[in-house]
Amino acid sequence: MTSRSNTAPTVSSSRPTSVVGAKARGRVLILGGTAEARELAGLLDEAGYGPVTSFAGVTRKPPDIRGETRIGGFGGADGLVRYLEMERFSAVVDAAHPFAVTISRHAEEAARSCSLPLVRVERPAWHDEPGDRWIDVSDIAGAGAAIPTGAHILLTIGRKEILPFLERGDISGIARMIEPFDMPVNANWRILLARPPFHVEKELCLIEEHRITHVVTKNSGGEETRAKLTAARLKGIEVIMIERPAKPLVPTVGDPLAALAFLRQVVSA
Repeated sequence: MTSRSNTAPTVSSSRPTSVVGAKARGRVLILGGTAEARELAGLLDEAGYGPVTSFAGVTRKPPDIRGETRIGGFGGADGLVRYLEMERFSAVVDAAHPFAVTISRHAEEAARSCSLPLVRVERPAWHDEPGDRWIDVSDIAGAGAAIPTGAHILLTIGRKEILPFLERGDISGIARMIEPFDMPVNANWRILLARPPFHVEKELCLIEEHRITHVVTKNSGGEETRAKLTAARLKGIEVIMIERPAKPLVPTVGDPLAALAFLRQVVSA
Protein backbone atom coordinates (compact mmCIF):
# COMPACT_ATOMS: atom_id res chain seq x y z
CA MET A 1 0.00 0.00 0.00
CA THR A 2 1.39 3.37 -0.90
CA SER A 3 1.59 5.95 1.85
CA ARG A 4 3.07 9.38 2.47
CA SER A 5 6.82 9.42 2.64
CA ASN A 6 9.32 11.97 3.96
CA THR A 7 11.98 10.77 1.58
CA ALA A 8 12.13 11.32 -2.15
CA PRO A 9 11.17 8.31 -4.25
CA THR A 10 13.89 6.50 -6.11
CA VAL A 11 13.61 5.76 -9.80
CA SER A 12 15.67 3.27 -11.73
CA SER A 13 15.64 1.13 -14.84
CA SER A 14 16.54 -2.55 -14.58
CA ARG A 15 17.15 -2.67 -18.33
CA PRO A 16 16.59 -0.36 -21.30
CA THR A 17 13.05 -0.50 -22.59
CA SER A 18 12.68 -2.04 -26.01
CA VAL A 19 11.42 1.19 -27.53
CA VAL A 20 11.96 4.76 -26.44
CA GLY A 21 10.99 8.25 -27.41
CA ALA A 22 8.80 8.62 -30.44
CA LYS A 23 8.59 4.87 -31.00
CA ALA A 24 6.93 4.17 -27.66
CA ARG A 25 3.19 3.54 -27.65
CA GLY A 26 2.82 5.47 -24.41
CA ARG A 27 3.99 5.39 -20.82
CA VAL A 28 1.97 3.20 -18.48
CA LEU A 29 2.15 3.46 -14.70
CA ILE A 30 1.84 0.08 -13.00
CA LEU A 31 1.04 0.11 -9.30
CA GLY A 32 2.98 -3.01 -8.45
CA GLY A 33 4.05 -5.38 -5.74
CA THR A 34 2.54 -8.53 -7.25
CA ALA A 35 3.60 -11.26 -9.67
CA GLU A 36 0.99 -9.94 -12.08
CA ALA A 37 2.66 -6.52 -12.08
CA ARG A 38 6.03 -8.07 -12.94
CA GLU A 39 4.55 -10.10 -15.78
CA LEU A 40 2.63 -7.14 -17.14
CA ALA A 41 5.74 -4.93 -17.18
CA GLY A 42 7.43 -7.48 -19.43
CA LEU A 43 4.43 -7.73 -21.73
CA LEU A 44 4.13 -3.97 -22.05
CA ASP A 45 7.83 -3.54 -22.71
CA GLU A 46 7.75 -6.14 -25.48
CA ALA A 47 4.60 -4.57 -26.96
CA GLY A 48 6.22 -1.15 -27.30
CA TYR A 49 4.87 0.66 -24.25
CA GLY A 50 7.00 2.35 -21.63
CA PRO A 51 6.13 0.64 -18.32
CA VAL A 52 6.98 2.31 -15.00
CA THR A 53 6.31 0.04 -12.02
CA SER A 54 5.79 1.75 -8.69
CA PHE A 55 6.49 0.00 -5.39
CA ALA A 56 5.38 1.25 -1.99
CA GLY A 57 8.10 2.58 0.28
CA VAL A 58 7.88 -0.55 2.48
CA THR A 59 9.47 -2.59 -0.33
CA ARG A 60 13.17 -2.83 0.49
CA LYS A 61 14.39 -4.97 -2.38
CA PRO A 62 11.95 -5.20 -5.28
CA PRO A 63 12.47 -8.06 -7.72
CA ASP A 64 14.00 -7.54 -11.16
CA ILE A 65 11.41 -6.11 -13.48
CA ARG A 66 11.31 -4.86 -17.07
CA GLY A 67 11.25 -1.14 -17.71
CA GLU A 68 11.56 1.59 -15.09
CA THR A 69 10.84 1.14 -11.40
CA ARG A 70 9.91 3.66 -8.74
CA ILE A 71 10.02 3.19 -4.98
CA GLY A 72 8.19 5.48 -2.56
CA GLY A 73 4.83 7.03 -1.83
CA PHE A 74 3.11 9.67 -3.93
CA GLY A 75 1.63 11.75 -1.13
CA GLY A 76 -1.97 10.66 -1.50
CA ALA A 77 -4.27 11.01 -4.48
CA ASP A 78 -3.24 14.62 -5.10
CA GLY A 79 0.42 13.63 -5.26
CA LEU A 80 -0.41 10.85 -7.68
CA VAL A 81 -2.26 13.35 -9.89
CA ARG A 82 0.80 15.59 -9.98
CA TYR A 83 3.06 12.64 -10.84
CA LEU A 84 0.79 11.41 -13.65
CA GLU A 85 0.64 14.87 -15.18
CA MET A 86 4.35 15.61 -14.82
CA GLU A 87 5.46 12.29 -16.30
CA ARG A 88 2.87 12.34 -19.11
CA PHE A 89 1.43 8.86 -18.64
CA SER A 90 -1.08 7.43 -21.08
CA ALA A 91 -2.74 4.95 -18.70
CA VAL A 92 -2.67 3.52 -15.19
CA VAL A 93 -2.76 -0.15 -14.19
CA ASP A 94 -3.66 -1.01 -10.61
CA ALA A 95 -1.82 -4.29 -10.08
CA ALA A 96 -1.45 -3.80 -6.34
CA HIS A 97 -2.20 -6.52 -3.79
CA PRO A 98 -5.92 -7.31 -3.42
CA PHE A 99 -5.74 -6.00 0.16
CA ALA A 100 -3.98 -2.71 -0.74
CA VAL A 101 -7.15 -0.61 -0.51
CA THR A 102 -5.65 2.85 -0.11
CA ILE A 103 -3.54 2.87 -3.26
CA SER A 104 -6.44 1.45 -5.28
CA ARG A 105 -8.66 4.25 -4.06
CA HIS A 106 -6.00 6.85 -4.88
CA ALA A 107 -5.52 5.32 -8.33
CA GLU A 108 -9.22 5.62 -9.12
CA GLU A 109 -9.36 9.24 -7.91
CA ALA A 110 -6.19 10.27 -9.74
CA ALA A 111 -7.02 8.54 -13.03
CA ARG A 112 -10.47 10.12 -13.02
CA SER A 113 -9.00 13.55 -12.27
CA CYS A 114 -6.47 13.20 -15.11
CA SER A 115 -8.97 11.58 -17.51
CA LEU A 116 -6.65 8.61 -17.94
CA PRO A 117 -7.69 5.01 -18.66
CA LEU A 118 -7.45 2.80 -15.57
CA VAL A 119 -7.63 -0.99 -15.37
CA ARG A 120 -7.18 -3.20 -12.32
CA VAL A 121 -5.42 -6.55 -12.58
CA GLU A 122 -6.80 -8.68 -9.76
CA ARG A 123 -6.23 -12.40 -9.57
CA PRO A 124 -9.34 -14.49 -8.78
CA ALA A 125 -10.02 -15.15 -5.12
CA TRP A 126 -9.62 -18.61 -3.63
CA HIS A 127 -12.69 -20.73 -2.93
CA ASP A 128 -12.92 -23.61 -0.52
CA GLU A 129 -12.92 -27.12 -1.93
CA PRO A 130 -14.26 -30.45 -0.63
CA GLY A 131 -12.30 -31.36 2.48
CA ASP A 132 -11.34 -27.78 3.36
CA ARG A 133 -12.09 -26.53 6.88
CA TRP A 134 -12.30 -22.79 6.37
CA ILE A 135 -13.48 -20.20 8.86
CA ASP A 136 -14.34 -17.04 6.90
CA VAL A 137 -13.78 -13.74 8.71
CA SER A 138 -14.11 -10.16 7.50
CA ASP A 139 -10.96 -8.61 8.94
CA ILE A 140 -7.86 -8.97 11.12
CA ALA A 141 -9.84 -8.56 14.33
CA GLY A 142 -12.16 -11.34 13.29
CA ALA A 143 -9.21 -13.60 12.55
CA GLY A 144 -7.77 -13.01 15.99
CA ALA A 145 -11.09 -13.75 17.65
CA ALA A 146 -11.38 -17.04 15.75
CA ILE A 147 -8.07 -18.44 17.07
CA PRO A 148 -8.57 -20.66 20.14
CA THR A 149 -6.26 -20.71 23.12
CA GLY A 150 -3.36 -23.11 22.69
CA ALA A 151 -3.34 -22.95 18.91
CA HIS A 152 -0.10 -23.25 16.93
CA ILE A 153 -0.43 -20.90 13.96
CA LEU A 154 1.03 -20.54 10.50
CA LEU A 155 0.44 -16.81 10.07
CA THR A 156 0.75 -15.56 6.47
CA ILE A 157 -0.70 -12.04 6.42
CA GLY A 158 2.48 -10.04 5.83
CA ARG A 159 4.21 -8.05 8.57
CA LYS A 160 2.19 -4.86 8.95
CA GLU A 161 -0.74 -6.34 10.90
CA ILE A 162 0.79 -9.17 12.92
CA LEU A 163 1.26 -7.48 16.31
CA PRO A 164 -2.20 -8.44 17.67
CA PHE A 165 -1.25 -12.08 17.10
CA LEU A 166 2.32 -11.89 18.39
CA GLU A 167 1.19 -10.16 21.58
CA ARG A 168 -1.06 -13.04 22.58
CA GLY A 169 0.67 -15.25 25.10
CA ASP A 170 -1.86 -18.09 24.73
CA ILE A 171 -0.95 -18.97 21.13
CA SER A 172 2.28 -19.63 19.25
CA GLY A 173 3.55 -20.35 15.78
CA ILE A 174 5.33 -19.21 12.65
CA ALA A 175 4.84 -15.77 11.13
CA ARG A 176 5.96 -15.96 7.50
CA MET A 177 6.70 -12.82 5.49
CA ILE A 178 8.89 -11.48 2.70
CA GLU A 179 10.29 -8.34 4.34
CA PRO A 180 12.07 -8.45 7.74
CA PHE A 181 10.14 -7.66 10.92
CA ASP A 182 11.99 -5.02 12.92
CA MET A 183 10.55 -5.64 16.38
CA PRO A 184 11.45 -8.31 18.96
CA VAL A 185 9.02 -11.21 19.26
CA ASN A 186 8.10 -13.49 22.13
CA ALA A 187 9.80 -16.85 22.45
CA ASN A 188 6.60 -18.63 21.42
CA TRP A 189 6.83 -17.13 17.94
CA ARG A 190 9.31 -17.51 15.08
CA ILE A 191 9.68 -15.15 12.13
CA LEU A 192 10.26 -16.98 8.85
CA LEU A 193 11.43 -14.93 5.85
CA ALA A 194 10.47 -16.58 2.58
CA ARG A 195 9.38 -15.51 -0.87
CA PRO A 196 6.83 -17.44 -2.97
CA PRO A 197 6.22 -19.63 -4.83
CA PHE A 198 5.65 -22.26 -2.15
CA HIS A 199 5.20 -25.99 -2.69
CA VAL A 200 2.87 -28.49 -1.07
CA GLU A 201 5.61 -30.87 0.09
CA LYS A 202 7.47 -28.15 1.96
CA GLU A 203 4.26 -26.74 3.40
CA LEU A 204 3.39 -30.18 4.74
CA CYS A 205 6.84 -30.44 6.34
CA LEU A 206 6.43 -27.01 7.91
CA ILE A 207 3.05 -27.94 9.37
CA GLU A 208 4.37 -31.21 10.76
CA GLU A 209 7.61 -29.80 12.16
CA HIS A 210 5.93 -26.99 14.04
CA ARG A 211 2.74 -28.86 14.99
CA ILE A 212 0.59 -26.27 13.22
CA THR A 213 -3.09 -26.44 14.14
CA HIS A 214 -4.38 -23.40 12.20
CA VAL A 215 -3.41 -21.44 9.11
CA VAL A 216 -4.30 -17.74 9.20
CA THR A 217 -4.20 -16.03 5.82
CA LYS A 218 -5.73 -13.40 3.59
CA ASN A 219 -7.69 -14.40 0.51
CA SER A 220 -5.01 -13.11 -1.84
CA GLY A 221 -5.70 -15.68 -4.54
CA GLY A 222 -3.14 -16.90 -7.04
CA GLU A 223 -1.13 -20.06 -7.47
CA GLU A 224 2.16 -19.00 -5.88
CA THR A 225 0.81 -19.30 -2.32
CA ARG A 226 -2.04 -21.79 -2.76
CA ALA A 227 0.10 -24.70 -1.48
CA LYS A 228 -0.57 -23.86 2.17
CA LEU A 229 -4.30 -24.37 1.56
CA THR A 230 -3.70 -27.74 -0.06
CA ALA A 231 -1.42 -28.77 2.79
CA ALA A 232 -3.99 -27.69 5.37
CA ARG A 233 -6.66 -29.73 3.59
CA LEU A 234 -4.43 -32.81 3.51
CA LYS A 235 -3.69 -32.41 7.21
CA GLY A 236 -7.29 -31.69 8.15
CA ILE A 237 -6.48 -28.42 9.94
CA GLU A 238 -8.52 -25.24 9.99
CA VAL A 239 -7.82 -22.23 7.78
CA ILE A 240 -8.93 -18.85 9.07
CA MET A 241 -9.54 -16.96 5.83
CA ILE A 242 -9.72 -13.17 5.85
CA GLU A 243 -12.09 -11.97 3.12
CA ARG A 244 -11.04 -9.37 0.59
CA PRO A 245 -11.93 -5.74 1.29
CA ALA A 246 -14.08 -3.75 -1.09
CA LYS A 247 -12.28 -1.61 -3.68
CA PRO A 248 -13.51 1.11 -6.05
CA LEU A 249 -15.51 -0.13 -9.03
CA VAL A 250 -13.23 0.17 -12.07
CA PRO A 251 -12.63 -2.00 -15.18
CA THR A 252 -11.05 -5.18 -13.80
CA VAL A 253 -9.35 -8.13 -15.47
CA GLY A 254 -7.98 -11.35 -14.05
CA ASP A 255 -4.53 -11.55 -15.63
CA PRO A 256 -1.80 -9.48 -17.34
CA LEU A 257 -2.66 -10.62 -20.86
CA ALA A 258 -6.19 -9.30 -20.44
CA ALA A 259 -4.76 -6.02 -19.14
CA LEU A 260 -2.57 -5.73 -22.23
CA ALA A 261 -5.60 -6.30 -24.46
CA PHE A 262 -7.50 -3.60 -22.57
CA LEU A 263 -4.65 -1.11 -22.98
CA ARG A 264 -4.40 -1.80 -26.70
CA GLN A 265 -8.01 -0.72 -27.02
CA VAL A 266 -7.79 2.47 -24.96
CA VAL A 267 -4.26 3.81 -25.57
CA SER A 268 -3.58 5.28 -28.99
CA ALA A 269 -0.37 4.29 -30.75
